[in-house]
Amino acid sequence: MSGSYDESAAAAEETTDSFWEVGNYKRTVKRIDDGHRLCNDLMNCVHERAKIEKSYAQQLTDWSKRWRQLIEKGPQYGSLERAWGAIMTEADKVSELHQDVKNSLLNDDFEKVKNWQKDAYHKQIMGGFKEAKEAEDGFRKAQKPWAKKLKELETAKKAYHLACKEEKLAMTREANSKADQSNTPEQQKKLQDKVEKCKQDVQKTQEKYEKVLDELNKCTPQYMESMEQVFEQCQQFEEKRLNFLKEVLLDIKRHLNLAESSSYANVYRELEQTIRLSDAQEDLRWFRSTSGPGMPMNWPQFEEWNPDLTHTITRKEKMKKGEGVTLTNASSTGESGASAGERGSVSSHDRGQTYSAEWSDDEGSNSFNASEANGGTNPFDEDSAGKGVRVRALYDYDGQEQDELSFKAGDGMSHA
Repeated sequence: MSGSYDESAAAAEETTDSFWEVGNYKRTVKRIDDGHRLCNDLMNCVHERAKIEKSYAQQLTDWSKRWRQLIEKGPQYGSLERAWGAIMTEADKVSELHQDVKNSLLNDDFEKVKNWQKDAYHKQIMGGFKEAKEAEDGFRKAQKPWAKKLKELETAKKAYHLACKEEKLAMTREANSKADQSNTPEQQKKLQDKVEKCKQDVQKTQEKYEKVLDELNKCTPQYMESMEQVFEQCQQFEEKRLNFLKEVLLDIKRHLNLAESSSYANVYRELEQTIRLSDAQEDLRWFRSTSGPGMPMNWPQFEEWNPDLTHTITRKEKMKKGEGVTLTNASSTGESGASAGERGSVSSHDRGQTYSAEWSDDEGSNSFNASEANGGTNPFDEDSAGKGVRVRALYDYDGQEQDELSFKAGDGMSHA
């Protein structure tokens, strides 16, 4: 008996992690809550990847814009410039494709998980999810009869083990009393009766223990069947989640895998064609004809003198050559009524503009005094109308037209 007791005590101390232990179904219930959280995790995962795709697309666009400008302003020319620029075109097109990836991740994949989660999990007013509550109730109901009988078994086992302990102590006392000569026959008889009583208690508690264990064993199949049924319902719910997430992951893979996109393949097909169309000889010929020996040239040739061309020289050209009239020692004379002929020497308004614009090429010839240069009377101001301005010719001049005068250097005249 003592050996049986020790083995049972050791077994009682062992802890198991089996699903069939009371309360261990809670891990299956927790999986439902975990499933809802995992949907959130996947949505966050997709959202972060979408941000990366958006950022990469923007970086490609910024890079393309900057380098396209640098290439256009740079010294590269011809078909190779177009080939180089095609790299920027590639970036722009790939940027659009990654924007499409971002849109697919958010508008398709993210929303798909969000909608499925909303349909699969239903929050309760008191907290938690309806699906988890149903699973919890199902497991508790299936386990309740077996758990009650198991509790009876634990009580019967403790009673039996206690009886065995008491029997061992009684037998030890009786054995010790036989070796003690001072004990009376009455005391010895009393110890023997105690041993006998303990044996009866052991027998009685053992029978009770075995009976309850038998009853527990008989309800175990029903317990297992009921638990399996609830567990299978949870498995089916989890199977839907796993299959759904697998489907979503495949969608994500398809959206991410630009290698399978015909548009993506076309980008590089077109890029290669553009690069291969670049022709070094064509570029060299172009440069030769636009910046090299192939450029046209008006080579110098003997030109006959043509008197008709002389008269067509513009007055501006004459003035630039120093053949015109230069005003000097200009002062307000206060005289009125300057002759029309004298006005003819600076005849037209255009001519006046020409003179004023090209009076003298050197500051030393400016004969305006300081007061006139700093806010003095402007001979061409409207307020000066009617006042004469004295001018003096610095060069000889032969009048070419009817309204022009001829004069020699040093001649003075008034100009109204």
